[in-house]
Amino acid sequence: MLKKTILIIALTLMPAVAMAKSSAQKRADILEMRSEVLSQLYANHPEAKTMIKNAAGYAVFNNGGINLILLSAGSGKGVAHDNKSGKDTFMRMATGGVGIGLGIKDYRAVMIFHKRSAFDKFVEHGWDFSGQADAAATLDDTGGEVNAADTVIGGVTVYQMTKRGLALQATLQGTKYWVSKKLNK
Repeated sequence: MLKKTILIIALTLMPAVAMAKSSAQKRADILEMRSEVLSQLYANHPEAKTMIKNAAGYAVFNNGGINLILLSAGSGKGVAHDNKSGKDTFMRMATGGVGIGLGIKDYRAVMIFHKRSAFDKFVEHGWDFSGQADAAATLDDTGGEVNAADTVIGGVTVYQMTKRGLALQATLQGTKYWVSKKLNK
């Protein structure tokens, strides 16, 4: 009976193992996501292109989040780009918060670091605490969104774009960004 159970578990897990992506593929996926997000950002906010060009650096993240009445949580991955050195640093993020809301959404965030100290602090320490009010209803290219986000990190402009989801929320969020050891080897 034990051997049969182990065999069933092994056969069940094999497709997941076979489909696991390499670190190189994960990095490529993140860089492709960054290109798509920046193209969308430039189309909707042309001034952002000049801001990014003149900034110390920028970061692009994909985020998935859920808000259930009083609690919110989310996670994602992305890349921080140092405009001076040209170096990309692959990162992860997790968020949690409290507030009133209900919904689930898949969104993208672009952070533009106007000051070198803000960029370095973000990559080295990665904390952000922000307040957010949000109403979004999108599915791929259909729907609409209204986003307002502010960050307590000085010298940073943040853009958020909802890819798909339905959410109405007002929350105080704590977000932790950190360097991905696996993807930066």
